[in-house]
Amino acid sequence: MKIKLSTPAEVRRTLSKIANMLLNNQIDPQRATAITNCCNSVLNCIRIDEQQKKLAELEKLLDEVEANGA
Repeated sequence: MKIKLSTPAEVRRTLSKIANMLLNNQIDPQRATAITNCCNSVLNCIRIDEQQKKLAELEKLLDEVEANGA
């Protein structure tokens, strides 16, 4: 099974596939758990990256405001 985990939407699709496979006895529960854990780790990394980008944007805006208002 080939999966993509680059975006939250891709992770969501993967988790849905794994859940369906598990319900249909097409995947071992331990393997499903391992894949789910990986998906959760990837989601956390994506969230952190997004937060860091937003923080950098806010810091840049703050620097601009301080430079113009000081």
